[in-house]
Amino acid sequence: MGFSIDINDGKHVIEVGESETILDAALRQDIGLPYGCRNGACGACTSTLISGDVEYAEGKTVALEGADENACLTCQAKPLSDIRLQVKLVETAKEIEVKTLPCRVDKHEELAHDVMAVWLKLPDNQRLQFLAGQYLNFVLSDGRERAFSIANAPHDDELIELHIRHVAGGEFTDFIFDQLQDKAILRIRGPLGTFFLREDSDRPVIFMAGGTGFAPIKGQIEHAIHIGDKRPMALYWGVRAERDLYQAELAKKWVAEQDNFSFIPVLSEPDDSWSGRKGFVHETVVADNPDMSGFDVYMAGPPPMVNSGKDAFIKAGLSTDHMYSDSFDYASD
Repeated sequence: MGFSIDINDGKHVIEVGESETILDAALRQDIGLPYGCRNGACGACTSTLISGDVEYAEGKTVALEGADENACLTCQAKPLSDIRLQVKLVETAKEIEVKTLPCRVDKHEELAHDVMAVWLKLPDNQRLQFLAGQYLNFVLSDGRERAFSIANAPHDDELIELHIRHVAGGEFTDFIFDQLQDKAILRIRGPLGTFFLREDSDRPVIFMAGGTGFAPIKGQIEHAIHIGDKRPMALYWGVRAERDLYQAELAKKWVAEQDNFSFIPVLSEPDDSWSGRKGFVHETVVADNPDMSGFDVYMAGPPPMVNSGKDAFIKAGLSTDHMYSDSFDYASD
């Protein structure tokens, strides 16, 4: 027996099967609920449960820790009754077809000691339509999938660019760093996720990246530049050491060429030669912008950074309606 889900006071009514999460049912019925990791880590799919009951098969995840008692993590929640939800719908990503496609490794290049850039070439008769900031999954031979953000902008789609961080004990990233060869054939599925640049806003933008969270942010910034977005934009990139700023020269190039763009790198473990900003990147953002009520904020990177950013920015006046995130769960196999 399934249940009925009323979304936004009757705007959409969907049916959820016995074994389905709310998000799975919504995507199956072409309803644009927001989502990111789909494993309960990032909280991007959180909605408000107005009425009814849900359960979490694996228990409540870290994304719900400290959240309002009515918060509902749709990627994990399964209804126990008919329910009503309030959620900010995504009206554009759902219009893009998710495809499973073969691809060829066109080239790969080590950007840092633990970051590899990989460029993928699709078959000549195929194109992956995506929004700036979305991600794709590699589909492995045993059916498992590994998610990586698309680092290029939609207008520059001859190749798909990925930034892959090496994870200790990670079977797939070991393969990327130790065995991957150009011209290798892989399989991908995408585009996925609702972390994309909202072009209809006139609010100034803060981008906050942690580590390879720079990848989707890079795509968003390049897209904003391409469409002539004149809003003030600031990139805060938090890493441990200066060597981890693996494309700092690109960010400096944007500063030189765009009057409305600024770049603030932040190191949490700098050496004595570093004269720039130090500490946690989200604290630097708030120090520079104590009133965040007028901004749009895009943040991508490890869950602790994203979660700390959410808490700090809300305290600084930022509405969750203007906060967009992609939380990377760097898990080993």
